[in-house]
Amino acid sequence: MLHPRIKQTIQVLLSLGLAIWIFWFLYRDIEIDTLWSQVQSSNWIWIGFSLVISLFGFWLRGWRWTLLMDSKEGKPISSGDSYHAVMVGYLANLLVPRAGEVARCGILSRTNGISIGHLLGTVILERSIDLVFLMGTIAMAFLVENQLFISLANQLVNLEFLLQKATQNLPIILGGLGVLVLFLYILFRKFRQHSLILKAQNFLREIYSGIKGIARLGNPWGFWISSLMIWVIYFLTMFAVSKGIASTANLSSGEVLLVMVMGSIGMVAPVQGGIGTFHALVAFILIQLGIAEQDGKIFAAIIHGTQLVLILVAGLISWIYMMQKPAWNKPVRE
Repeated sequence: MLHPRIKQTIQVLLSLGLAIWIFWFLYRDIEIDTLWSQVQSSNWIWIGFSLVISLFGFWLRGWRWTLLMDSKEGKPISSGDSYHAVMVGYLANLLVPRAGEVARCGILSRTNGISIGHLLGTVILERSIDLVFLMGTIAMAFLVENQLFISLANQLVNLEFLLQKATQNLPIILGGLGVLVLFLYILFRKFRQHSLILKAQNFLREIYSGIKGIARLGNPWGFWISSLMIWVIYFLTMFAVSKGIASTANLSSGEVLLVMVMGSIGMVAPVQGGIGTFHALVAFILIQLGIAEQDGKIFAAIIHGTQLVLILVAGLISWIYMMQKPAWNKPVRE
């Protein structure tokens, strides 16, 4: 049995190795001079604007987080401290995937005396809501660019042939679906006490309970509107960078939305900062939109690179600021 620290180190090194390999495989044919030339020719007013928008999005995420904190312990958390904790979390994610959630909770627990358990509960709810909005954004992108979705699906399978076969064998398919549903029901009934089933049920129950609990917040409308605005800001960030690069300046809003969706999926992958996966998915969808392969890869490198620098600089500033704050000492009752 491996020691937990050794196991964690191996996992981190494997994820980092995978990220580096994907990045190298994607950019092995692009010369540094070509990339640098594209960087120099880009409109940095637009790209600078995208960074300003991103910073506001980070602050808004911190402000939204404070709306979920109703613990009576410790001292109240300001939106400024919450923002700095969020940035420390983003910084930690560059080192260890998924470590940011624990890092930002830990640093606020240190300075404000609120239990990590309570803070982690708010983060889980926050991530659950973000997942709901991501699914909604994917659905919106499908509605806006449905022809492209169908075209991509046709590249993988012949949809017309499948539809024809399904129509011809409809009774068999319906019967098969009925048998499948019955089988899954029996399987669920038999193994409903299995740990995986119980964990899944508990996770869904917590999400449902958390969503219901949002209505009891002091500012529920503020929470939902800020959640929506965070995704609008993601879109505006991608849109601003697309305007700043000549090869993508003519993309429509719907196409930029599709690129944003692919980038968001790439960032969900368990690798440091979405390195490699973000680039691969964004470049892939841009190629499908008619952008030259090299230009698509360079676009992905520029937007990810600028965001990476922003997180490094702002995250380090936030980490230094929060570490200089005195640790919370629980008042002693007389």
